[in-house]
Amino acid sequence: MKVVNFWRDQKIRFGFLLDDEIFEPGLALSPLKPGEEVFFSDTISFIRGGEVTLNAARRLVALRPAHALHRLDQVKLAAPILPSTILCAGSNYREHNDEKLGSPTSGKEPEFFLKTSDSVIGPEDAIQYDEKLTRKLDCETELGIVIGTPGRHIAKERSLEHVFGYTIVNDVTARDRQVRRSGSFTWYELGRGKAFDTSAPIGPCITTADEIPDPQALGLRTRVNGELRQSSNTQNMIWSCADLIHVFSTNFTLKPGMVIITGTPAGTAWSSDKELGGHWQPKEGLVAATRYFLPGDIVECEIERIGILRNPVQ
Repeated sequence: MKVVNFWRDQKIRFGFLLDDEIFEPGLALSPLKPGEEVFFSDTISFIRGGEVTLNAARRLVALRPAHALHRLDQVKLAAPILPSTILCAGSNYREHNDEKLGSPTSGKEPEFFLKTSDSVIGPEDAIQYDEKLTRKLDCETELGIVIGTPGRHIAKERSLEHVFGYTIVNDVTARDRQVRRSGSFTWYELGRGKAFDTSAPIGPCITTADEIPDPQALGLRTRVNGELRQSSNTQNMIWSCADLIHVFSTNFTLKPGMVIITGTPAGTAWSSDKELGGHWQPKEGLVAATRYFLPGDIVECEIERIGILRNPVQ
């Protein structure tokens, strides 16, 4: 099942993506049992409902009443979720680590930083190019884990039981805020370099976990103005989705609707920036970036079984 939010009558509505149509459960609630309808008002409520709401949704979708269907090309999608917290893993693909510093990652745990709901935009929404913030705007396609069942100190072997589904997040980054160099010394400021307006496009949907039995077997691609910049697979993560849930649940009680993003592979614009330590490594089929993102660019983030998240830069 693919969960979406979309605009209708100047309000954001909750729905399910069915091929080239969106099913709006709010227009087809009569077959539900008393009390079930409260879970179909928004994404977080639906996630909190657990298996009860998933089963109710399947009953509704099977009926497929015409009055509750909207053609996908006649509505605008919104971000499928507005998470209170986005827990972010950096340096989670060796190929990306190699291209930015020419050396493998170190440390026993993943890099850890945060974004908030203020960073979130939806499909086709514009990523802001703000020269007062950055002149080195970069983008990263990442798999997003959407938490379903709450938990703290979650064992790795039980981690995936806490997943509601998966989405795409573009980890938009201000490289000249993130990476600082002085002579041979390099240091990182993940706060200002990672969390700012429009730095977390999310979408186009959340694919429920039952449709992605193995999150470590998903193809991942990024295209910029039609050029293929990133192409990898989630099997290449250093720390798996289960690892990340386990580690981050040490710091926080993971709650329904929280999102964990899982790092990005090689092919970022940073790789071609020698000033910041970039170290481009050619890969068959990939086009090296010649600059950072500028107004007019179109970035498409694609992950298998989820879809394509497309955003312009303005």
